[in-house]
Amino acid sequence: MKLDKVMWGIVLLFIGVVLLLENFGVIDFYWRSVWRFWPIFLIIAGVNILFNKSRSQVGAIVSIGILVITLCLLFIKGQERPGNQISRNQPLYDGHAESDSTSEEIDEQHLALPYLPHSSNAKKVVLNISGGGTSFELKGKTDSLISAAVYKTGGGFMLTKSEGRDSITNLELRMSGKSKWNTGGNEVDVLLNSNPIWEIHVNMGAGEVDFDLSDYKVREFNFDGGAAALDVKVGSFLPITDVNVKTGIADVKIAVPAASGCRITAKTGLSSKEFTGFTKLDNNTYETPDYKTAKNKVFIVFDGGLSSFQVNRY
Repeated sequence: MKLDKVMWGIVLLFIGVVLLLENFGVIDFYWRSVWRFWPIFLIIAGVNILFNKSRSQVGAIVSIGILVITLCLLFIKGQERPGNQISRNQPLYDGHAESDSTSEEIDEQHLALPYLPHSSNAKKVVLNISGGGTSFELKGKTDSLISAAVYKTGGGFMLTKSEGRDSITNLELRMSGKSKWNTGGNEVDVLLNSNPIWEIHVNMGAGEVDFDLSDYKVREFNFDGGAAALDVKVGSFLPITDVNVKTGIADVKIAVPAASGCRITAKTGLSSKEFTGFTKLDNNTYETPDYKTAKNKVFIVFDGGLSSFQVNRY
C-alpha cells in the first residue's frame, strides 16, 4: 500500500474519532485551538514526499511515526479551551466611520458603516464574509448598518460597501492583504442592523462561525468552508429562508424555529447526521411533520465530505 494513502487514512481516522467522541459528549474539542499549527501538515507532506520517492521502509515508519505524534499533540491541544490573546474589555465601536487599517502593530481594529433608512438601497443587504483562520461571532444589533471589532493576531480586515440594483446594498468584510486567507488567527465580533433583509455569504478555509440570526430577517445564508465549526440559528420573520452549507471537514449545527416547517437535503457522504424532530423521506431528504402546512419554511442543503451535521428545532 502506498505511504500517502496510509497517512491520509490515519488523518481521516483521527478526524472521525474526534468528531465521534465530541458527538457523544466524551470530549470538548476546540478546532480554533489547533488552527495556528496548520504549517505542521506542510512539514508532514514534505516528509511524505521525500520518503515516498525513496520507497524506504524505515522512511515510511518515520513518516507515520511523525504523523501519529503530531496528531496526538493536536488531540491534546484541541481540548484546551481557547483563550483570548487580546484584551476584549472595550465595548464594540458603533460609530459611523469606516476604517480599513491594515497595520500589523495594532491589536484591535474597528469597522463600521452607517445605516441610511431613507436610502433606496436600505431594504436588502448582501453581506460577503471571508477570512481564513478566523472566528466570527454575531454579538447582536446595532444602529449602524454593520459594525465589527477585529481582535488581531494575524492580518487586518477591510469593510467595503457598494450599491447594487433593485434596492440592494452589497457589503464585503474580508481579510486584507494579498490573499483572503492571509495569516489568520483573528477574532471578529459583528453587529448587524435588524431592519434590512439580509443575505449572508461566508467563504473560508478554516475557521469558526457563531451567528444567532433569530432576531434578523434572513432570506439566505450560505457557507462554504474547509475545516470549520459552524453554529447558526435562524428566525421566522420571512416566509422562506434558505440555508446552504458546503464543507470539507466541519462541525455544523443549525437551529430552526419550531413554528417553521423545514426540509433538509443532505448530500453528506461519510458524514454523521443528527436531525432531531425530522422524518426521513429518502436517503437524502428529511422533513418536519408540519412542513406542508407551515406558513414559514426553512430549506437546508448540506454538501459535505467528512463532517458532523446537526439540525435542531427551538
